[in-house]
Amino acid sequence: MKRADQLAAVKKYALSKLSHDKTGHGMDHINRVVRMSKRLAIGENVDPFLPIVAAYLHDTIDEKLVTNVSTAKQELVAYLQENKFNADQINNIMNVINNISFAHTLDGEQIKLSIVGQIVRDADWLDAIGAIGITRAIYYGGGHHEKIYDPAIKPRHNMSREEYRNLANETIINHFDEKLLHLKDMMNTTTAKKIATHRQQVMLNYLDEFHAEWNAEK
Repeated sequence: MKRADQLAAVKKYALSKLSHDKTGHGMDHINRVVRMSKRLAIGENVDPFLPIVAAYLHDTIDEKLVTNVSTAKQELVAYLQENKFNADQINNIMNVINNISFAHTLDGEQIKLSIVGQIVRDADWLDAIGAIGITRAIYYGGGHHEKIYDPAIKPRHNMSREEYRNLANETIINHFDEKLLHLKDMMNTTTAKKIATHRQQVMLNYLDEFHAEWNAEK
């Protein structure tokens, strides 16, 4: 089976699972992560095929988005087998998408990612910062009825995975301090680090403006 046909198949699979997403993890997000994964792979002199495949599939088994993670994984593996991915490729793809979530950095987990995993995680996290990251944070927080901001609610630090998933204790603005502003320093690839530096400044400028307006300073 040709690579082009395999890529078309995984894109179709992602579309079938995420086309109706309203949380900020829909196909617009997937397509941006795919484009960035290709860019990072080329920048790191890595064959972009598996990074692109994993980028298309990385949210299809996300615990935030599926009812049963185990069933979702089994279905995906069967689909990859049907589309002639070999065992090594499938193991690499599944290892990537099982381990790139920010939640896996909590509770003291130490996960060593392959270069493919590093590329896809960097691409996914780059989409969480900068101008689009700001938009997605507001969109996701609004969809989950979070407060925009409350000075009495302090950002949470050193969270457990359970605490991180508890949106009842989060505000949209606190999410920047709790997660988004940390991602720049957690990038793996040289290419992603350069991109993240600019996107970090976009967020910092936004937060400065937000707080100035909140306090009627501007």
